[in-house]
Amino acid sequence: MKLKLDIDPDIVAIMAAEVAAGERAVTAAMREAGTGLKAAWRLQVTGAGLGTRLANTIRSQTFPKSGESLDAAALVWSQAPVIVGAHDTGPLIRSKDGFWLAIPLPAAGKSLRGGRITPGEWERRRGLRLRFVYRRTGPSLLVAEGRLNTKGQAVVSRSKTGRGKVTAPIFLLVPQVKLPKRLDLARDADRALDRVPELIVANWVEDLANR
Repeated sequence: MKLKLDIDPDIVAIMAAEVAAGERAVTAAMREAGTGLKAAWRLQVTGAGLGTRLANTIRSQTFPKSGESLDAAALVWSQAPVIVGAHDTGPLIRSKDGFWLAIPLPAAGKSLRGGRITPGEWERRRGLRLRFVYRRTGPSLLVAEGRLNTKGQAVVSRSKTGRGKVTAPIFLLVPQVKLPKRLDLARDADRALDRVPELIVANWVEDLANR
């Protein structure tokens, strides 16, 4: 007995069309999932009061970068991973040299480079020397002898009589600082991952409807 198998060209075309539809559906789903996760992470960052500048470091990319694939994937990342990661994990921060962490007080002002000013930069800019004050029951201090300007920042006193001169606390000295956890990136990532099958089906159905 001989068997003969003929493949209908229409079946081949149908199967090829379904594979192409699957590629489009998976790629579109991964693009939506990545874009949605990027938006969710950015919303978390701004909602935590960390600003739009840090939020805009969150980026997304779909692979392949062109065309469609059943193996499509989405990557969401931050261009400031150390900062974002620190707010996501809430790490314990210690001084790298094993001594003190200097936390600037309002009288210290801000760094010219942005962010927190260091004791060395403060002394260079203000022309004052910082003095160490040990406290047994609380954080030790770095203080300076000067006056407070209208912004509440310590500056050199020009008074010959000493009028208005104060001992101003400039930095708190602590051995370590526990950064509060302000983000939960894994929560949004899990939600985005759970939505992928639903997105694939929705895009596939839409593709069929548009044929």
